[in-house]
Amino acid sequence: MKYPKLREIKGAITSLFSKAYTTKFPKKPCIPFRAFRGRPYYYEDKCIGCTACVNVCPTKALNFKDVAENGRAKRVFTVNWDVCIACGQCQLNCVSVEGIMLSNEFDIATTENRKSLIQTIEKEMIFCECCNRAFACKDHLDWTIKKLGALYPPNTTLLTFAQSMLFGKKCYAADKLLKRASRFSILCPDCRRETVFSS
Repeated sequence: MKYPKLREIKGAITSLFSKAYTTKFPKKPCIPFRAFRGRPYYYEDKCIGCTACVNVCPTKALNFKDVAENGRAKRVFTVNWDVCIACGQCQLNCVSVEGIMLSNEFDIATTENRKSLIQTIEKEMIFCECCNRAFACKDHLDWTIKKLGALYPPNTTLLTFAQSMLFGKKCYAADKLLKRASRFSILCPDCRRETVFSS
């Protein structure tokens, strides 16, 4: 090689006469660039409770828990910012697109209160009318109906759910003994499979 260090010398001279890239943080606030990946936030009004974000999180910073009490059920989502690596997989795989999004916040370190590094949201769940098991979030079924449009009626669970939302009550009373007629109820996947194959 005839000129072994020409590129390095050029870079050194250029940086000598150019403005420093580093900022004066923390003395002065630093404004990240637009594509910066900071801590993720759940947006409760946009999240449908599908758990797609939890399934793709590589560090298990996102998790959920189904809680049923007093005849009501809810799915509790939690994001632990102290474990999050801001990879962006949650936002990339979010079904509703805006359920969880990365911010440009990066200065979140603390040595005192780790509970301040946790965000929690709750989504209402619905019960299967046969086995009384909470199996899906209300917003998830509602989003699916809107997404499918006129194609949702063949799914009897979605049809019955839409009718119950329209009339404010259950349109069909489910029988504990699963029969083919029980398909016209709000059913979990297991009970729906049983009704399809029952005689």
